[in-house]
Amino acid sequence: MIQNDFSDDTEESPFSAAERSAAASRSTWVSVGVNLVLTTAQIIAGVLTKSQGLIADGIHSLSDLVADFVVLFANHHSQKDADEDHPYGHQRFETAASLVLGLLLLAVGLGMLWSAVAKLQTPEAIATVHIAALWVAAGALVAKELLFRYMLAVAKRVKSSMLVANAWHARSDAASSLVVGVGIIGNLAGYPILDPIAAAIVGFMVTKMGWSFGWDAMHDLMDRAVDDAEVRAIRQTLLDTPGISGVHDVRTRKMGDMIVVDAHLEVLATLTVEQGHDIAVVARQRVMERHRVINLMTHIDPYKRPDLVDPAQHSEPDTGPPRHGPCPGRCATSRPAGR
Repeated sequence: MIQNDFSDDTEESPFSAAERSAAASRSTWVSVGVNLVLTTAQIIAGVLTKSQGLIADGIHSLSDLVADFVVLFANHHSQKDADEDHPYGHQRFETAASLVLGLLLLAVGLGMLWSAVAKLQTPEAIATVHIAALWVAAGALVAKELLFRYMLAVAKRVKSSMLVANAWHARSDAASSLVVGVGIIGNLAGYPILDPIAAAIVGFMVTKMGWSFGWDAMHDLMDRAVDDAEVRAIRQTLLDTPGISGVHDVRTRKMGDMIVVDAHLEVLATLTVEQGHDIAVVARQRVMERHRVINLMTHIDPYKRPDLVDPAQHSEPDTGPPRHGPCPGRCATSRPAGR
């Protein structure tokens, strides 16, 4: 199953932004080298051996090469510091790059389908391929699978959804090489039509993957929240902060591979505004240290305001759960730390 998030890991990466950028650049340049060799070899071999499937696979490798340069461009720009026009930074360059990758895959896949269907309409014109095409397809399969495993390991280590997308792009190439190899074997066994059928299957696989990445990236650009497990982890970090009696209305939105969070924090109503603000500052620091959060905006709510407590129960010890509804009366909003 394709995954481009990190729902199984709610803690922030130990790598700095510069280290993440360097790792992304390094792995992508490896991919550039591999895809450059494969594109050249597959297209030339496909033409010489008369294999449409191998040519389609070479075009897929070419799309990977273009995608690599998109990733390098986005990786460079996403590391820029926040400025007046982008107060939260430029992390969404990565999301935009994932969207471009998805659209690229979608276009390449549809092109492959169109070419394969056109070939299938004239089966008598399908030539028998040379056995050398099979060896090229096998070599491409091994190279792409190794590249996928390498890139996915780096992507998970530095927690980059953009690199995950690019890694799965490489895996789609590996799967397509496998299909092409089967099609070539069928062609050599006396069933020439299997070669364009293999090209059509590859086109469908690429189209499906392009749609998946493009759809996910579009939702992220529309401020999609992170998964429930990560929200619960952030909420628990807030609840564990000394001075916080309750937490509600925790809202998240993705900013590239990072998260922006809003949360209402409940503190004792008897505290001063300054004391409530200090608690919020500590909570913000803890969340940003322990999770992939670039900013936490807090809103302070009074917990158990004395004038709202039933006098008959005022002397009773408080054993009930914290109130999680909207704060009645006056609320104080804390400013972010450092401002």
